[in-house]
Amino acid sequence: MAASRRSTGSRTIVITGAGTGIGRALALAYADPSARLLLIGRRLPELEQTAAAARQCGADVEIGQADVTDAAALDRLARRCHERFGPISVLVANAGISHGTLSSEPADRVMFARIVATNLVGVEYTVSAFLPYLATGARIAGIASIAGLRGLPGASAYCASKAGLITYLESLRLELRPRAIRVCCIAPGYIATPMTAENTYPMPWLMPVERAARRMRRAIDRGRPWLVVPWQMAWVGRLLRILPIPIFDFVGSSSD
Repeated sequence: MAASRRSTGSRTIVITGAGTGIGRALALAYADPSARLLLIGRRLPELEQTAAAARQCGADVEIGQADVTDAAALDRLARRCHERFGPISVLVANAGISHGTLSSEPADRVMFARIVATNLVGVEYTVSAFLPYLATGARIAGIASIAGLRGLPGASAYCASKAGLITYLESLRLELRPRAIRVCCIAPGYIATPMTAENTYPMPWLMPVERAARRMRRAIDRGRPWLVVPWQMAWVGRLLRILPIPIFDFVGSSSD
């Protein structure tokens, strides 16, 4: 990173998984002349594309190529970000992966571990790396999923990782209250991204990713603790949480 170019009234925003999908859309939702962005991801070409688009909006942008399962790499990026930009105002732990897994398939063990490592452990690594450099009153957001509310057949790793993430973010929210740092857990339903483009089944209330990102930014900035997008999926989430086990098991096994 180059020497610091801090300006009065600007904010520093860090986003993981910023190369595509929700991460890219959030980067562009935050991109304006007052924004200093650190965009983190595994694939450099995609990060550079996001950075170029954000710079066109007037943002001051740096990129950091790293996997969120690499704690040492995140620690280095956090120190460099603080040296370059100063205290961090917003941290969005967005990086995540999805893939079907079955416990009856021993070959899926590696994928199960990778999904949990990225979607859950990677968020903790991200938060712990950047937390020392967050400003008082900063915002942290984690991108969970509506799939974290109940288990779904064929998606055990993804559902378990997102369920764990929801609980982790709740614990974090309480831990950071004395520092006035607000933690927002965001649980998307179906959002039009490269990840959902691979789905072959119907996706009710599929939302354009740009619209979803604008709603997410509003929730993060306002310090909301919980957000489901699109709003219709909030009602689905409430139903999933209260559905009795026999009924849920019947519906879940019927859809398998």
